[in-house]
Amino acid sequence: MCGLVGCLTDRTLADNTAYDELVHEMTKMIVHRGPDDEGYFADDNITMGFRRLSIIDLAGGHQPLSYDNERYWLTFNGEIYNYIELREQLIQEGYPFKTDSDSEVILGMYAKYHEKLTTYLRGMFAFVIWDKQEKTLFAARDQFGIKPFYYAIAGNDFYYASESKAIYKILKDKQFDQDALQDYLTFQYVPEPETLTKEIKLLAPGCSLIKKLGAAPQIKRYYHREFHPVKRSEQEYAERLKATLIDSVKIHMRSDVPVGAFLSGGIDSSIVVAIAKQFNPNLQTISVGFERPGYSELDVAQETAAQLGVENKQMMITPEAFMAAFPHFVWSMDDPLADPAAVPQYFLTKEAVKHVKVCLTGEGADELFGGYTIYHEPESLKPFRYTKPFNGALQRIATMIPEGVRGKSLLMRGTTPLENRYVGNAFIFNEAEKQQFMKHYNADHTFPQATKTYYQEAADYDPISKMQFVDMHTWLNGDLLHNADRTALAHSLELRTPFVDRAVFDLAAEIPAELRIAHGTTKYILRKAVEEIVPAHVLHRKKLGFPVPIRWWLKDEMYDWAKQIIQDSQTEQYFDKTYFLNLLDEHRAGTRDNSRKLWTVLTFMMWHKIYVESETLMDSRTANQVAAEVEI
Repeated sequence: MCGLVGCLTDRTLADNTAYDELVHEMTKMIVHRGPDDEGYFADDNITMGFRRLSIIDLAGGHQPLSYDNERYWLTFNGEIYNYIELREQLIQEGYPFKTDSDSEVILGMYAKYHEKLTTYLRGMFAFVIWDKQEKTLFAARDQFGIKPFYYAIAGNDFYYASESKAIYKILKDKQFDQDALQDYLTFQYVPEPETLTKEIKLLAPGCSLIKKLGAAPQIKRYYHREFHPVKRSEQEYAERLKATLIDSVKIHMRSDVPVGAFLSGGIDSSIVVAIAKQFNPNLQTISVGFERPGYSELDVAQETAAQLGVENKQMMITPEAFMAAFPHFVWSMDDPLADPAAVPQYFLTKEAVKHVKVCLTGEGADELFGGYTIYHEPESLKPFRYTKPFNGALQRIATMIPEGVRGKSLLMRGTTPLENRYVGNAFIFNEAEKQQFMKHYNADHTFPQATKTYYQEAADYDPISKMQFVDMHTWLNGDLLHNADRTALAHSLELRTPFVDRAVFDLAAEIPAELRIAHGTTKYILRKAVEEIVPAHVLHRKKLGFPVPIRWWLKDEMYDWAKQIIQDSQTEQYFDKTYFLNLLDEHRAGTRDNSRKLWTVLTFMMWHKIYVESETLMDSRTANQVAAEVEI
């Protein structure tokens, strides 16, 4: 696992000193992604920087790596799980190799297939290949966006990096994106490919980028995440799915260092642990929780670990530790991510790295197999199909019903088209609310615009598949995978996601909606596939997720802390801050639960303090020193 940075300039340079200094400065921002090694390459047009976290001890792990008499140069972040098979094929066709690394396999594949190589790769990746002969840069990001790839254009220069802070640090002219802030306040994250900095973009999942000297970057989508149901029996799907999951977990465990797994009280992590135990009897699992009743699954995790025969390391998170870690957490995220579940995962990775260097996690199962309870909504709203001629009048009546009155929400949802009410798992502030406190609210940039393209692509899908499709293209990569990558690499831990795998998705895409949501449960066919390997007490357990007691903490332990952040924040140019102080007092009084809204605001304000208000953005080593002082 690694971090990469670089700069390509359209100008031919006699002296690369200035660019070397810039790239070295960028590399300092991502030391946490690769504390074991660093490397650089430069020629007349490009300077490449690299940080490495050693996972598989193979000769040739050092990068930048060259191929074909130094015609091609590569920096690569990720793991290619089918590289052994691809390497054998290339050797049979006469392609030479000097190392046993998956990095060189990418180069060999590029020498043969050029930009089409991405169609053969199974894994998580973001890489850059520089062709010295053609003076062409080729970059690609994996099919699901597990690994990040940021880029920016400044005059004649094209910058890229594994984390946006590396580009943010060296860009002289930066503009804050007000529309991206408006989206953030809806979603609790900035939807890709945008960031809060106009000049910095994310390469979308399943896309590649070609940059020739003197030309604008060309972006192509090489992989489409689409559902296409195939009629098969339940039993056949269950058998295929079980075999595919076993294969995925097995291939995700390729490593020369200890591999562990996160374990909650839910089914997804239990599936991963149950399968991983078959290949590593000494598997270590890690769990975190909170002391407040109803906000911890440690007892369930312990029972699961005991039944599966694996060791389980546990820890409790206090509100004091939560507040102390918050600045480093926000720094690590690049753009703000206000998912409260991301913070316990930050502690989870901090604890895990004490025991292992690689961890498996259960992200992605809900999006691929229909795991969220909200996916039941289309069924509950079916009666409104018969009231279509009157839905407009019913909605007007609903708007007049006071907030909190039973039935108002049902009426509003039932009379609102799916594309105008569902933007994914998080919906923080609606447009009317944002208008009240945003000083530069853009009425032409409402939340349905962020998901419009996905609804158009999913126009022929059933309602459940539409919702999953939206989540798979927004929430999965914008929140869950972003969270997984940043929290893990903040502590130099590699996190692997066996559910978010090309072979797993290719099968999941064929499963009809009626087998995903069925018999009153979510992930029906997934549960059926693993019923013989997962302990009974978690097989049909209600989804709890990663609950965080911020609702209670913001009333008590965190109230003064939160109030101070709002008061001190230099964000008056964006907001009427009294609105948020009123939300906080209203929350403390118990008249309304504003915890998610407040957490979204607090996260942005901390981001603004670190990235905008501070004179100098701290580098990776300084940030790690800050993190080391946080007691768990």
